Amino acid sequence: MKSFLKSTLAAACGVLLVFVVVIMFFGAIFGAIAAAGESTPTIPSEGVLKIDMSAINITEQQQESDPMEMLAGGTTTETIGLWNAINAINTAASDPAVKYIYLLTDGSVASSTTLEELRASLSKFKSSGKPIIAYTESPSTGSYYLASVADKIYMTSYQGASAMVTGVSSQMIFLGDLFKRLGINMQLVRYGKYKSAGEMYTRSSSSAENREQYQRLVDSMWESMSGEIAESRGMSVETLDKYINNIELNLPEDFLRCGMVDSLYTREQLQNQLAVLAVKEDYKDVKMIPFADYAAAKAPASKASKSIAIIYADGEIIDGSDTKQIAGDRFAKLIEKARRDSTVKAVVLRVNSPGGSVLASEKIKHELDLLGEVKPIVASYGSYAASGGYWISNNCDKIFTNKTTLTGSIGVFGLIPDVSGTLKNIAHVNIESVNSHKHSDMLNGMRPFDDAEHNYMYRSIDNIYKLFLATVSEGRGISEAEVDAVGQGRVWTGSDALGIDLVDEIGTLEDALHYTASIAGDPDLNNWDITSYPKPQTSLEAIMSLLGQSTEEEVSIVKAFKEISEPTVVARIDRNIEIKL
Repeated sequence: MKSFLKSTLAAACGVLLVFVVVIMFFGAIFGAIAAAGESTPTIPSEGVLKIDMSAINITEQQQESDPMEMLAGGTTTETIGLWNAINAINTAASDPAVKYIYLLTDGSVASSTTLEELRASLSKFKSSGKPIIAYTESPSTGSYYLASVADKIYMTSYQGASAMVTGVSSQMIFLGDLFKRLGINMQLVRYGKYKSAGEMYTRSSSSAENREQYQRLVDSMWESMSGEIAESRGMSVETLDKYINNIELNLPEDFLRCGMVDSLYTREQLQNQLAVLAVKEDYKDVKMIPFADYAAAKAPASKASKSIAIIYADGEIIDGSDTKQIAGDRFAKLIEKARRDSTVKAVVLRVNSPGGSVLASEKIKHELDLLGEVKPIVASYGSYAASGGYWISNNCDKIFTNKTTLTGSIGVFGLIPDVSGTLKNIAHVNIESVNSHKHSDMLNGMRPFDDAEHNYMYRSIDNIYKLFLATVSEGRGISEAEVDAVGQGRVWTGSDALGIDLVDEIGTLEDALHYTASIAGDPDLNNWDITSYPKPQTSLEAIMSLLGQSTEEEVSIVKAFKEISEPTVVARIDRNIEIKL
């Protein structure tokens, strides 16, 4: 009896210890969340706005900090939504507290399209009369492209820095030989000679069409970037190309000799120059305003009774209700919510998607069409508006795209792996199917298609492609033959898409918002409340998702701490075949 009591007491103590640890864990998380929510950035009354691209991560939509990173003490980078970043730069232009912008571009992880949008915003900032000063030590092509917007570019005079201003490059990976060696037969069914997504799994090198489109994408991107660099630095594109082709931009003195930078400075010389520009006698008197703090302090906080909603279609288009991607069911509900919200007078559909599920794309487009019947919808393209991303947005009242946006890819493919060779010849596993009908096992991945089954799949792909053509033809007001001529799965940059009627205008998210405000009846964007759909997950909601709570469980737990509005992750079962745009 005594032994039983001791073991029972030990077990109870163990349970209690686990309970205490769990409470402490959640206490730490909720404490970090509470601390983050209560903290308000303190910025100097005057100073220099410091934009350090290695310290910030510009995302499509403003997000709260990751709860796990918060628990670990945070990270070295701050996340800023693109619109918040643009708003901060616009605010700084008229803010007497900001003397100039100090731009450090090394270490940027932003996409070329994000850099394009930031550069456009910084270019507008210069019209305020305030200068932008850029500093670089190890420039890359992308970081130098952003730095080139500055009035002056300073570079370190120290040796040993690695400069990589070498142009634009893209790598294609092909796994066909590997899969063949492993005995895996990747069965690709597609419509569109340029629809290259499946080639990675079936070929050992690119097709002629794929090589053609990639070469044009790279050339078009460089044309856009080089034109802006050359104009800012007062040189010809031909001269810039010569420097890069001859790999002349190596040492700091090379950049100075070629007119790519204005001065080479030691650390002390740079600080003295920054002090002079800030009209201070000593660098220690120069107050630097961190961009993340300034963006948070100056975040849009309009209390207008009317709003323009930005619907962020950011990620892969998938079926279901997942919160991390563009899930068809969830997005359809969000669009319906915006349609029924009487305070929302117009919508900007911000697309940053390479495509995905056909069914999910159709669900989303159906709701967007209903929305478009009662409210203006203007599309703004981020890094991608391809395949499904283009499918859902081509019927908008107007489409703005960045020059480097990957656009179009009007095509369809299905990829079905057959692993029977791997199982039989490598794993020495034999599979037998027992079927009710001749083709019952055609999608189980355990045997290759016969001709009838391949034709069956192709008929489905062909039908979707024709639907795609009809959708774009109706949305863009051009014939299906014209759509087919620029379709076939081909991807275009925004610059090239403008010339073939896939988009309407080269412009940023800000340009799209200004246009939307004008067609909604009030061109002054300051008179509008800019709202976001979907509402970003709070840190607490993210924790509930990480813990795998169901929607009902999440609601009951989170409501004890904070009101929520978004569902948690809903799992889905993938089939062996998935037809994608």
